[in-house]
Amino acid sequence: MHKYQIYAFISMLFAGLTSVVAKAGLKNVNSDTGLAVRTSFVFAFIWLHILTFNQIKDFKNLILRDILLLAISALTTTISWIFFYKAIQIGNLSKVALIDKASIIVTIILSVIFLNEQINMKIIIGSILILFGLLIISWK
Repeated sequence: MHKYQIYAFISMLFAGLTSVVAKAGLKNVNSDTGLAVRTSFVFAFIWLHILTFNQIKDFKNLILRDILLLAISALTTTISWIFFYKAIQIGNLSKVALIDKASIIVTIILSVIFLNEQINMKIIIGSILILFGLLIISWK
């Protein structure tokens, strides 16, 4: 197994845990308040990580293009999180998460168009299966 796969699996496990804990944390507050609290902690934890592992020197490598792209990513993340939190507060978490995770299909398409990444038949078949799974579970 490649290192990136190990990291991806760890990310998957914690992303699943994150959604469950987040829904439980929204019991007494609205989704925007919960998201603001969560995001404040994320901000603090990331800075703690950077300082702990002495990564502060890496900031000198940033160029304007990188900063702009990361800012756009922050905007899209913010929009995604706002609507994800609204959805999990009022909806069934397993259904909301499934729809949210189907974003992989959007990611694959955009990575081919904008990043010139290559796809193969396994990726195409897997994407189709994800789409069909989404449709089956979302069907009333």
